[in-house]
Amino acid sequence: METTSSTEFSVRFWGVRGSIPAPGKSTIRYGGNTSCIEMHVGGRRLIFDGGTGLRMMSNTLPPGEPFEGYMFFTHYHWDHIQGVPFFKPLFREDATIAVFGAKTNTGEEIEHHFSHRILHNNSPIPLSRLKANLTFENLTPGDKFTIAGDIHIETGQLNHPNGAMGYRVTWNGKTIVYATDTEHLPDRLDEQVVNLARGADVLIYDAMYTDEEYHSPQSSKVGWGHSTWQEGLKVAKAAGVKHFAVFHHEPNHSDDFLDNLEIQVKAADEHAFLAKEGMEFFVQ
Repeated sequence: METTSSTEFSVRFWGVRGSIPAPGKSTIRYGGNTSCIEMHVGGRRLIFDGGTGLRMMSNTLPPGEPFEGYMFFTHYHWDHIQGVPFFKPLFREDATIAVFGAKTNTGEEIEHHFSHRILHNNSPIPLSRLKANLTFENLTPGDKFTIAGDIHIETGQLNHPNGAMGYRVTWNGKTIVYATDTEHLPDRLDEQVVNLARGADVLIYDAMYTDEEYHSPQSSKVGWGHSTWQEGLKVAKAAGVKHFAVFHHEPNHSDDFLDNLEIQVKAADEHAFLAKEGMEFFVQ
């Protein structure tokens, strides 16, 4: 099933917030839903993470049309799985979904974790209600593989409590990298993230904090598993990235705060931008 032109490569942001949903009057412009992005790659649909933004994406799907897609998880913290029980294609017999993710830090395979944690203990939805044709693929950071014949996927280890995995998606000579949640290293660039992002057209990066917040004596965020936009730009420049996307916004950062932040980001790199809910970026 085609979702967009077979010659297009784009990313749409459905949830850009980190840690917990942040609805309200102060987050309308950037959005309050948690992590979920959708890539349209030559007519195929790839979904990364299932935060509350996944429900927003689900509500835009044309009723009555068969659904075919690929779903990838960086990890299984709440803000990356909360939307899964409300993803409508899961309950349709005409849906085919291939699910990819790493084993959990306790060794659970993706199928078991998906069925017994994401959609069972943490959800009122009975598993018997699932109608979609689901397949599952366990990944290990560092894996490289191809889907749909010509979409090349590369994975990489991210620095996050309990582990997380980044994704590099390449098609037709163009690349988008999704690297959230990850914390930069204190004394050097994280070579795993730099390598994953090498020469990418777009790097979507966990820039939850500012440097000032991260190092604040009153409320230091060191060790929380997240990075800053300043450190993300260092990675982007070292990797030769064309466009840097600030992602996984702190839930207490209001629209006004993020407007001011974007001014600073743009001043540092005119090709960088802050991800907003509903925004679609086309790779040229």
